[in-house]
Amino acid sequence: MDPVSLELGTRNLWSWLVRLLSRNSEWLSAKMRFFLPTVDLGSSDEASDPEQRVIQQLSTLHAQGLATWQSLIHCVCMELEVPLAVEVPLLSTWGQEDEFPGQLRAGNEGQPGPQLHCGLKRPHQSCGSSPHRKHGRKQQLELARKYLQLLKTTAQQHCGTKCSLPEKTLASHHVYVPPILQWSRATAPLDTQQGASIGDPKAEDVSDVRVQDLFNFRAHKGPRVTVLLGKAGMGKTTLARRLCQKWADGQLDHFQALFLFEFRQLNLITRFLTLPQLLFDGYLSPESGPDAVFQYLEENASRVLLIFDGLDEAIQSCSSKETLGPDGSGSVLTLFSSLCCGTLLPGCWVMATSRPGKLPACLPREAAMVHIWGFDGLRVEEYMSHFFHEQPSPEMALEELRTNGPLRSMCTVPGLCQVTCLCLRHLLPGSPPGQSAALLPTVTQLYMQMVFSLSLPGSLPATSLLGLGEVALRGLDTGKVIFYAEDIPPAMMAFGAAHNLLTSFCVCTSPRYPETGYAFAHLSLQEFFAALYLMASSTVDKDTLARHVTLNSHWVLRTKARLGLSDQLPTFLAGLASHTCRPFLSHLAEGDDAWVSVRQATVVQVLKKLATRKHTGPKVVELCHYVAETQEAELASLTAQSLPYHLPFHNFPLTFADLAALTNILEYRANPMHLEFEGCPLEPHCPEALVGCGQVETLSFKSRKCGDAFAETLSRSLPTMGSLQKLGLAGSKITARGIGHLVQALPLCTQLEEVSLQDNQLKEPEVMSIINVLPCLPRLRKLDLSRNNFSISTLLCLVKVAVTCPTVRALEVREEDFIFLFSPSTETTAVLWRAPDLQENESLRTAGRSLALRLQKCQLRVHDAEVLIDLLREGPHLEEVDLSANFLEDEGCRLLAEAAPRLHIAKKLDLSDNGISESGVFYLLTAMSTCQSLAELHISLLHKTVVLMFAHEPGAQEGPWESLMPPMASEPPLSSRRIRLTHCGFQAKHIERLCKVLGGSCYPRHLGHLDLSSNALGDEGVDLLAQLLPGLGPLQSLNLSKSDSSLDAVLRLAQCMVTLKWVFRLDISFESQHIVLRSEKRGRDVLADGSLPESPAGAQFSGFRHCCIPRSFSLKECQLEPSSLTRLCATLEECPGPLEVQLSCKALSDESLKTLLHCLPRLPQLSLLQLSQTALSPRSPLLLADIFSLCPKVQKVELRSLNHVALHFGSSEEQEGVCCGFLDCSLSQEQVEPLCCLLSKCEALSHLDLATNLLGDDGLRSLLEHLPQTPISGRLDLSHNNISQEGALHLVETLTSCPRVQAASVNLGPEQNFQIYFSQQEEARVTLRLSECNFGQEHTLRLATGLSQALQLVELTLTHCILDLTQLTTLLSGVRRPAGLLHLRVEEPWVGKVGVPALLEVCTQASGHVTEISISETQQQLWVQLEFPHQEESPEAMALRLTHCDLETHHNLLVRQLMTCARLRQLSLSQVNLCDASNASSLLLQSLMSLSELKTFRLTSSCVSTEGLTHLASGLGHCYHLEELDFSNSQFTEEGTKMLMAALEGKSRLKRLHLSHCLQGSSTLAVLIRGLSHMMLLQCLRSTVMPDLGARDHTLRSDGLDSDVVALTFCPWDFSPPAHLLTKCHNLS
Repeated sequence: MDPVSLELGTRNLWSWLVRLLSRNSEWLSAKMRFFLPTVDLGSSDEASDPEQRVIQQLSTLHAQGLATWQSLIHCVCMELEVPLAVEVPLLSTWGQEDEFPGQLRAGNEGQPGPQLHCGLKRPHQSCGSSPHRKHGRKQQLELARKYLQLLKTTAQQHCGTKCSLPEKTLASHHVYVPPILQWSRATAPLDTQQGASIGDPKAEDVSDVRVQDLFNFRAHKGPRVTVLLGKAGMGKTTLARRLCQKWADGQLDHFQALFLFEFRQLNLITRFLTLPQLLFDGYLSPESGPDAVFQYLEENASRVLLIFDGLDEAIQSCSSKETLGPDGSGSVLTLFSSLCCGTLLPGCWVMATSRPGKLPACLPREAAMVHIWGFDGLRVEEYMSHFFHEQPSPEMALEELRTNGPLRSMCTVPGLCQVTCLCLRHLLPGSPPGQSAALLPTVTQLYMQMVFSLSLPGSLPATSLLGLGEVALRGLDTGKVIFYAEDIPPAMMAFGAAHNLLTSFCVCTSPRYPETGYAFAHLSLQEFFAALYLMASSTVDKDTLARHVTLNSHWVLRTKARLGLSDQLPTFLAGLASHTCRPFLSHLAEGDDAWVSVRQATVVQVLKKLATRKHTGPKVVELCHYVAETQEAELASLTAQSLPYHLPFHNFPLTFADLAALTNILEYRANPMHLEFEGCPLEPHCPEALVGCGQVETLSFKSRKCGDAFAETLSRSLPTMGSLQKLGLAGSKITARGIGHLVQALPLCTQLEEVSLQDNQLKEPEVMSIINVLPCLPRLRKLDLSRNNFSISTLLCLVKVAVTCPTVRALEVREEDFIFLFSPSTETTAVLWRAPDLQENESLRTAGRSLALRLQKCQLRVHDAEVLIDLLREGPHLEEVDLSANFLEDEGCRLLAEAAPRLHIAKKLDLSDNGISESGVFYLLTAMSTCQSLAELHISLLHKTVVLMFAHEPGAQEGPWESLMPPMASEPPLSSRRIRLTHCGFQAKHIERLCKVLGGSCYPRHLGHLDLSSNALGDEGVDLLAQLLPGLGPLQSLNLSKSDSSLDAVLRLAQCMVTLKWVFRLDISFESQHIVLRSEKRGRDVLADGSLPESPAGAQFSGFRHCCIPRSFSLKECQLEPSSLTRLCATLEECPGPLEVQLSCKALSDESLKTLLHCLPRLPQLSLLQLSQTALSPRSPLLLADIFSLCPKVQKVELRSLNHVALHFGSSEEQEGVCCGFLDCSLSQEQVEPLCCLLSKCEALSHLDLATNLLGDDGLRSLLEHLPQTPISGRLDLSHNNISQEGALHLVETLTSCPRVQAASVNLGPEQNFQIYFSQQEEARVTLRLSECNFGQEHTLRLATGLSQALQLVELTLTHCILDLTQLTTLLSGVRRPAGLLHLRVEEPWVGKVGVPALLEVCTQASGHVTEISISETQQQLWVQLEFPHQEESPEAMALRLTHCDLETHHNLLVRQLMTCARLRQLSLSQVNLCDASNASSLLLQSLMSLSELKTFRLTSSCVSTEGLTHLASGLGHCYHLEELDFSNSQFTEEGTKMLMAALEGKSRLKRLHLSHCLQGSSTLAVLIRGLSHMMLLQCLRSTVMPDLGARDHTLRSDGLDSDVVALTFCPWDFSPPAHLLTKCHNLS
């Protein structure tokens, strides 16, 4: 018996295990490779006795430790046929940790672990830990040779191990089909075929990729770094291992050494390493002489290849600036960065694989990027053919693939293609055709079927699946993809090994003791099990589940951020939310179907929230994948409708599966979409996903990565997209082959409206092939061929196409821009359909079509212009021809100008920037003399502008009847030419020739506008032109700006206003050299003789002003001296009127102003003189005031701020009043007297405005003193003159000396308003308003004194003058007049606060007799009417008005006041309280009994009770002289109305009775009418009855009647007052 069995003490159990495994030796060998991937099995296989070999293998496994031995026992019981009688003791003895013998546990602690790679032992010391040994050259080469051979042997054994695994494992199938590779940058090797995809199946080696194309062996300098970018499952790791195998087989003979590292293992190394330690301790150590071997590698670095798989999984951080020297140590990522940058092992080759996410910053920018796109259709079929070549019927698998679209889409990912093959091999036997469509619709369900196919029948316990899922989720959360034996429970380890879900490998984290690591067969498998655990585990709540459903963004950026390990986890969660997965999840959740439904609904709800948000392109793609996995039609529809119309995808890779997921979602969308792909690396067969997509309206691709293969695939999809209207394919690498495919597809896309093929390096054959298909696109509106390779010959050919093709409406070419614009053929057909007969068909075709031709910066020369003329002469009407920025020069421009009449150009011919000279200008003018349709010519040699504008030819727009009528002989042409010759360098010597050419080129259109600005004419040229102007005919404008003219020459131009009848405006700005002569004539308004009715100088033109257009002369920005003004006025004397003169200069002296004013009488036709923005002296107001004596025609003088003067003139018949204003002229007291003296000469002075000056109180005093001598008949404005209370009081005091003052208004607040109004005759009544004067006690005394003297002042209003009760008392008592009335109104805030008693007490202190008092608390107003002299018992009446007052509160004073006013004739009470609870009504009764002379009584808007109305009726009974009663808005009952009517008995003098809104019901009105029958003098009765159901008004009224006629207002409508009751009211109508 062997020592182990003795040590175990279980002889029978051990013997049975040995016998069992002897019968299953291959199974045991597979488990040895799984648990011990680094041990060489060759030595154990040498034993001749099978039983001894099994014992050796069991002893080796037992030596690995407890976890490995327990996992093996679980595998034996799970996978092999073990009787229950043996399984129980096996698990009880060796399957539990506490049953493991302690002595073995202690004895195994000192055993070393397995050695790396096939049992090769390491040297006793790690590389770099001992002193360097010196080796001879020969010995070094021998050591290196042995090491290199050892590397190849290890690679061969490693690859052979991978290929000899059981058939069910994911890695067992050695079928290899090269994926599609595509260079992403310009760093592609020179021997590749123009960036075509690498590994074409049609190449010589159809079974493999041409791996040598990945390395540019011609590069001798710089880092040699290649990065393979591909999404998960694209075959990056497989390709890396394939390279390793190829090298081991001798097919990559350029490389002597190849090292393959995986970052998932390198992440476990946390210590710093040197490069030798990474190569020898981390991969494979030499048998001896590591220093010599490393030295050899350094010397031959150009033949060393290092492959780093899974760069995106690197968890360390590294800066791009952090590099190491030859002997430096650092982290693994730092070593990788130094290798890429060439500071370590310079000249070596480095290859890395990564997902296309955020790459680390340490990666050099010059690294070559290669995209791995997976499989296309041919590669998928090739892979499946190899996979099923040993199966009975491989055609069944291919048929399933061809009939299942989603499955075909998933198989484009190589990893999913392999999983699909495993599932199909499991499903096809015994299944009907098409079963895969039901069982494999999504990626998630594909993984589910894979788990079923890899497992034994009936061996998927829920506990084991969830346990493995918990391990997977914990690893993803912690960033862990490699597990040790202690990380996975033995039962879970056995389950994963039994179902081929876990793989094992050697992990080298220390130089001496490598360990065995375990990982899921693929990272996506780990994510799948993590999703299972999240969905089916009761320990995960819904919030945690929802947090894992997120959208990931995959922008290709170089940042320090790294990708997460759970990219596909949300995809699997979405897939598990499908109703198809519910039975499987219920099995995991132990049959709780309702609980699973809630979990699935949680995921779907999160996806619905994500679907309604706005996302970037990568997240939209991810969302489409998620939604497709759920198989929820409602969610898919919500997602499709939430997508924006314009959906851009920029700068991230897209695969066929991505685009297929997007198009699947778009099938649920009703509205069209615009898809834009810019800068996105696209899989060449990606457009296949667009087949049949009818929701895309605009499709745009812009990427250098799109080549001929892409174009070929796209051409197969385009005819199936029925809604596609705009197609863009820009910035690609399409050649003639790709264009050929597109040309074949475009005729099938008849709905296309816009095609863009920009920046595709197309040449003439390709372009012409595209042009040839234009007739097949009837709806095409735009074809963009910009930024392609075009020659001038190609350009001319395309011009010919534009001329001959009936649908082309514009051809726009500018440098690299090349655009065709079309009119759809339906429009052209409609024009032809309207043709009356076939003979006119061709003419109407030409007339109905216009072509715009823009050929800018095309390097056209003279001979090209001749070809263009020949092409365009027989073409359609040209809307516009733009040939600017070419090399036509004078001769080419002349040829085109001469040919212009025959080219039928409708709008513009642009020949700018063509090198035209001064002579060429005259050539053009001469050539255009015969062109009848020329409307405008603009030439500027400085700005290189030559533009000819054309108008419609005569008769082109006329109707059929107009064309038959002969033109009138006297009718002028409908339009005129505009000639602009600016910046042409013309001098005086050119003027005569120029006028000769212009005079001859005006037929048949007369010259209307001539612009000669910005030339060098000078004084001589301007004078000569002025002499020759009559020969050019009547112009509409002449521009001579910037002609280097002096002021004398400019002033001589004013003579043109006399000699040329068409000159109506002459505008001159001297400093800016702006000189323009204009006419006011417009088109048909010009009379046949070319002139308008003129008024002779000095004639009376007032009667014709409504029809005469004034002439205008404007001179600005010059210094006007007296001599210049005299000469100017002398020139303008003969100018016909009316005339307006506008002058402006920096400053005008007093002498110049005097000269100008003295010249005005010699200009009788002058209607307006303006001096704007001209500084005047302070004496200018006096000079202007004297104008009335110099020129009686002046109607208005206005001077503002000593800077702007306006003088308006008119005839003596028109003078109704003269206005004079000097605003903001700094006038002071000293200037008042001379100003008034000058103004006194103007007898018709109406308004004088002196606002905003510096008069002050003294100036006001002086002005008021001279006011009687100033004949002002309207208004005097003294606002904003710093006038204080002193000035206001002085105004009151001087009113006696100003008999013509009618009213005055003074506001000393912020408004600063001071207005005095006059009348033409002396006024007996003057009103004065003083506001915000802030009077003190001393001011109040002076005000009372002034009011006593100003007897004509009858009304004074004091508004917010800060008067208190004391001052008001002083004012009322101080005003003493001999006779007359004075109305005093006080508006102060305290009026509404002090109360009626105080106000009445103040009124009693008045020196005059108070005849009327009105108090309004709401309006804060007190009105007092005083009558002088004061009489104690005046027969006149006093009126008292109380508004909004509480009568009861002030009854004592009120009774006392009323008792003293026995002759009171008017009493008004408003808003008073006459309720039952008060004694106010009895007080009112006492008052009324004492007012026997009362004629008017008003009680409005008051509260009156029955008792109050009784007292009121009793009091009114003593008022026998009542003529008017007003009870409006005071409601009375029927009983109260009877009382009131009883009180009115005997009141025969009553004339007016107002009862609006106070009677209740129609019965009350009847009582009222019966009571009025005896009132013979009643003239007015107003009443509104309010019945129970609402008030309705009825008004009987007669218009145009005198005061005796009255109105009756009553309601309701159905009430008719008895006629006999009103018969005695004779005056009532």
